[in-house]
Amino acid sequence: MASGNDSLVTEFILLGLTQEPELQLPLFFLFLGIFVATVVGNLGLLFLIGLNPHLHTPMYYFLFNLSFIDLCYASVIMPNMLMGFVKKNNISYSECMAQLYFFAFFVIDECYVLTSMAYDRYVAICKPLLYKVIMSPQVCLLLMMGTYAMGFVGAMAHTGCMLRLTFCNGNIINHFMCDIPPLLRLSCTSTYINELVAFIVVGINVTVPSLTVFISYFLILSNILRIRSTEGRSKAFSICFSHIIAVSLLFGSSAFMYLKPFPARSLDQEKIYTVFYTIVAPMMNPFIYSLRNKDVHVALSKTLKRRVFS
Repeated sequence: MASGNDSLVTEFILLGLTQEPELQLPLFFLFLGIFVATVVGNLGLLFLIGLNPHLHTPMYYFLFNLSFIDLCYASVIMPNMLMGFVKKNNISYSECMAQLYFFAFFVIDECYVLTSMAYDRYVAICKPLLYKVIMSPQVCLLLMMGTYAMGFVGAMAHTGCMLRLTFCNGNIINHFMCDIPPLLRLSCTSTYINELVAFIVVGINVTVPSLTVFISYFLILSNILRIRSTEGRSKAFSICFSHIIAVSLLFGSSAFMYLKPFPARSLDQEKIYTVFYTIVAPMMNPFIYSLRNKDVHVALSKTLKRRVFS
């Protein structure tokens, strides 16, 4: 487990979501169902958008990327979490750092994809005549390149700072994943730089996107109120409402998790907040963006008909 002078941890033990034996099996099946729903929902959207040319628009380009990110995001966290319900969950130091990196990469990506989607809806509703010019394929590509670049930089900052620490205060992580706060508790070197970097990186990647999103939707809602068509107003409200739910779920839980002082949080609070933005959000997004979406319903109907009659 340790090498040399027993000061360097080479393996961690993840305690999981709960240590109550009677809850392990019910929670395993609950989260297995959530994982299956997440994979099916996001894979379904990826195939629908890919197979239907009428969905090849900026809005669905961003939704395609959101589904891809959510699928990867869930795959980084949930298989390891599910193993923890049925057996002792050991994870090597390198695997733990890799999980931390990809977790940070995908969660930051999600923040900026949601921001791009909000901007896209703002242009579509407030500047419809300029929509094709402003949201050109080149602009959409640049927005996504910027999204993945921000994810890369943020993930490198978090993981690089974690790699400089020495872990000698035990190797038991009271969590279901390798997240920043529980890892910092195991460090026997100063974590001041890590806490500062986490506050700055999370602050930027939550505050800037959330302000952009809510300003966009404020402008959208003020524009909607001027729409004379009841049907048009209803459709616009429906789209905005679903987007705001997704944004609030991710940004709210992330802010509560990382923007409070580290010693001020309980372990149970950390686990609950983490469940919301790592497990609930990726599962909910496909349903939030598709249940009341007529374009997706039409695409699903056409795809099923092609499969039945082919």
